[in-house]
Amino acid sequence: MTTEAHYEKNAFAFYNNTVNVDMTELYIPFLRLIKKGGHILDAGCGSGRDSLYFLNHGYEITALDSSKALAELASGLINRKVLHMRLQDIDFEQKFDGIWACASLLHVSRKEMDDVLKRLIKALNNNGILYASFKYGDKEETVKDNRFFNCYDEKSSGELLERHPALQLIERWTTSDVRPGKTEEKWLNILLKKATETY
Repeated sequence: MTTEAHYEKNAFAFYNNTVNVDMTELYIPFLRLIKKGGHILDAGCGSGRDSLYFLNHGYEITALDSSKALAELASGLINRKVLHMRLQDIDFEQKFDGIWACASLLHVSRKEMDDVLKRLIKALNNNGILYASFKYGDKEETVKDNRFFNCYDEKSSGELLERHPALQLIERWTTSDVRPGKTEEKWLNILLKKATETY
């Protein structure tokens, strides 16, 4: 079973376990950098929870997920079509004021990460904002049901960003998982700005 197959098989359970999680503390630093009514790409939207919040606060949304089942569930939640698309296949050009990649890039392997970041940079407008979160650590690992995780810490994420000078680091911080029973898990949060037209 692959990571995508896991989410396809467990879409309803994942949806129910995540759709009501309060992520307000992460929305605030991201949205304060995005103009009112700005266009946000929810890259790996899962349940659609975050897209719904952004829509309800006046932002334009494009949402996508690599799981067809989750894309359909999220479409129902936000009452608009969610694209069934992998991060590795994103091909937009200067379309978004912000990209929200919450717990999605962590499923991209290190050998693919540079290409995916280039795609995200290309999709951002100049001075656009990228938020990404990863499980805290410094390794690639496969866990229960063959889900793949690519974990980063301050050092390894810094080395990654050095290869992408178009992205300027705004802030990097760690948080505890907000899901019940998961508070011992740590996450690395990264806010970036597209500072140049180079990609």
